[in-house]
Amino acid sequence: MNIISDLKSTLVEADRILVIGCPGSGKSTLAKRLSRTLDLRYISMDRDFYWLPGWRKRSREEIDRLIAEAVAEERWIMDGTGLNSFHLRLPRAEAVIWLRPPRYTCLYGAVSRTFRYFGRNRPELPPGCPERLSLNALAYIWNFERDAVPLIKVALREHIDSIATHSPEVPVLQLKSRRQMRELLDLLGRPA
Repeated sequence: MNIISDLKSTLVEADRILVIGCPGSGKSTLAKRLSRTLDLRYISMDRDFYWLPGWRKRSREEIDRLIAEAVAEERWIMDGTGLNSFHLRLPRAEAVIWLRPPRYTCLYGAVSRTFRYFGRNRPELPPGCPERLSLNALAYIWNFERDAVPLIKVALREHIDSIATHSPEVPVLQLKSRRQMRELLDLLGRPA
């Protein structure tokens, strides 16, 4: 049995799924498609929690309150890595999909998305936040595996260790290519 077949059985039974990974990895695209396929409410962390019009960031307290309200719902799929909120999201998640394509794939995804939506809002952002891409964002993507991945691994390990005696382990399913993402969607049956 391969990773994609294993993933199918896990996902069709899950009511709450996190999709995490580097910017440009395809989190939003995959989460929206899985939302339709699995009939789960799609939640974008950028749109629903972090940003206000004009690229103004909400306060940490308001972000945490909004996340706590959202994760209390019974059925959802949420895209966004947001290490500062793992403690709120992981206890409610029944599965985590971690997108880990190569950095060049993520850079291509971020740059092509910028060209596609430049000066306009993409659906994963709130109104008044037109698409943009900075050198800082490109550097973050370039260094994601070095800087963010160790923190993600620690957070996931700490969460899994903390629940090990109380409930079943939350599966963390890694997809390392666009091909694996397409295979998963094909296996689940793409929505009409």
